[in-house]
Amino acid sequence: MAKFEKYVQGTPSYVELMAPDPAAAAAFYADLFGWEIQETPLPEEAGGGVYRSGLLQGDTVSGISGQMPGMEGHPAFWGVYLTADDVDAVAAKVEPAGGKVEMAPFDVMDLGRMAAIQDPTGARVNLWQAGTSIGSERANEPGSVSWNEVVTPDVEKATQFYADVLGMGSQVMDMGETSYTSLTDAEGKVIGGAVTPQMEGIPPHWNVYFNVEDADATGAKIGELGGTTVAPNFDVPGVGRMGFYSDPQGAMFALFEAPAEG
Repeated sequence: MAKFEKYVQGTPSYVELMAPDPAAAAAFYADLFGWEIQETPLPEEAGGGVYRSGLLQGDTVSGISGQMPGMEGHPAFWGVYLTADDVDAVAAKVEPAGGKVEMAPFDVMDLGRMAAIQDPTGARVNLWQAGTSIGSERANEPGSVSWNEVVTPDVEKATQFYADVLGMGSQVMDMGETSYTSLTDAEGKVIGGAVTPQMEGIPPHWNVYFNVEDADATGAKIGELGGTTVAPNFDVPGVGRMGFYSDPQGAMFALFEAPAEG
């Protein structure tokens, strides 16, 4: 279990669901992960309405919002935020490194400053510079995020991009019959991964893995709540048990069950 007060540059620090029906989405994940849902009124200049945060033990672990204009008809999706010490400086490196700045840096009230970018392989991700909010205050415990990875057809190009703009590193891990590329933050700590799609037709994106005590029981509950199994749970020796799912509004996510200690 881990509670965080700050994140090193390059570390995934927040996940946010954008859904056609955010109230229904909040109810689904509250039932699934035991989140308390906090509703915060938004100012008129921010579009009004409310912003929903998923809480564990009173600490923020996720965000849930409605879709942006122009996204009507698209399924829900989970977005990942990577920590930036200076979001403007990082965003300025994106296009020279081959990426795109989709939303230029802007302030999110006093919570922080963000930008939305796309890497050269097409994976979208957000940048977050903390103000009063660091993002997720808990991670690596049941009901919270435990892993993020970029799914890309060109791992080498993607990892080079994140190295150029955020100072992130990468290392290839030998896993017997296959290999896996781990991503490290600006201080060299492993904080995520990079992998090629395991099925045809999967566009570049960032995966979100939620930690659970029992992947099989949680997977069954997803079905009971109206979600769908995309890839049934499977074991990765020495790593844990995981599976891929989608919620009732189409947002893809993964479950991760750590191996039993001892």
